[in-house]
Amino acid sequence: MEVHRIVTLLRDMPHGQVDASAPDARSSDTGAKARGETRYEGAPRNPTEARHAGRSDKRSSQQDVDSWRSKLRRHAKVAGVAAVMFVAAVAAGVVWWLNARQYESTDDAFVDARTVSISSQINGAIVDVPITDNQVVDAGGVLLHIDDRDYRAAVDLATAQIDQAQASIANLDAQIEAQQARIEQAEKQVTEAQAALTFAQEEDARAQDLVKKGAGTQQRAQQTGSDLRQKQATYDGAQANLVAAQKQIAVLKTQRDGAGSQLEQAKASAEQAHANLARTTVTAPTAGRVTKITAAKGAYAQTGQSLMMFVPRELWVTANYKESQLAYMRPGQPVEIRVDAYSDRSFRGHVDSIQAGSGAAFSLLPPENATGNFVKVVQRVPVKIVFDEAPEVYLGPGMSVVPYVKVQ
Repeated sequence: MEVHRIVTLLRDMPHGQVDASAPDARSSDTGAKARGETRYEGAPRNPTEARHAGRSDKRSSQQDVDSWRSKLRRHAKVAGVAAVMFVAAVAAGVVWWLNARQYESTDDAFVDARTVSISSQINGAIVDVPITDNQVVDAGGVLLHIDDRDYRAAVDLATAQIDQAQASIANLDAQIEAQQARIEQAEKQVTEAQAALTFAQEEDARAQDLVKKGAGTQQRAQQTGSDLRQKQATYDGAQANLVAAQKQIAVLKTQRDGAGSQLEQAKASAEQAHANLARTTVTAPTAGRVTKITAAKGAYAQTGQSLMMFVPRELWVTANYKESQLAYMRPGQPVEIRVDAYSDRSFRGHVDSIQAGSGAAFSLLPPENATGNFVKVVQRVPVKIVFDEAPEVYLGPGMSVVPYVKVQ
């Protein structure tokens, strides 16, 4: 309003006209009154005084006009800058909103991994721990050594048992082979006795037939009968010898099977002994870092005792999104991952999978909503996000991240 008033005043005022009530005039009147002189308002001044007063008033008015014009120009510049900044802010806000609506983010996200508790599978004294805290090791790298003397002795004992079982099997095989020869001999004896018995039976039958007809003697008939009984006894003996030989080889084969079982048992013992011997050297299951080491040289390791923690190199992000953020989220969507520890960097990844259920549903004590005091709370669902490339910086489980999933 003030600017408008000044502009109007300047427009309506003739060029060179000044106000009669200028400061110099007022000061002159005041001086005249002080000297006791009476000057009527509007009375003409002397020419010199009027001329000087006119020039002074003109300069003062021109300075006021220039000052107001300078202020107007400054106000115009400030207003223009403010307008440009306002338009830029509105444009930036619109661009930000259009871009932000394509992403879903959460600060409830952490680096995750399947950490492994390294423990001993055997009992024994720890003789060496060649690694230190937070050391990077490759797959198969040695983590610690356990005293292996007892386990080497067990391997030697199992090897001796294998040799003994193999010797027993070889001995029984030889006996079975010899017994098989005896069986073959007994079978031949049975065949020979069978032939002799058959001939004796025929001779006795002919001698008995001749006696009945009166053509043969009784002595001959008695002799053939005696010979028949002798051949029958010989045949029975050969038959019994064959049966005994067959039973003996069956016993030997049973013993052979037993020796074979002992050999398998000895081999199993040897395999177990070798496995225990191998377990005296604890190695890394995969590439990663060792941390929280409690094993020490001279300590006694027991089966199942945790000796250190192992963090594999394979890491991912577990982001707990609100269920209201999952409407457009799908596996495979690109993700920008920002790690709090490296605020000036970002990492690329993608959505791997979405858990089939909220985190509360798989907690140790799931909520029971049928108790009558239900309060609706927005649930969070874990989303697994994997890195497109393994980060070349240090990351560990539990580190905070903020993922931005591009859902549209």
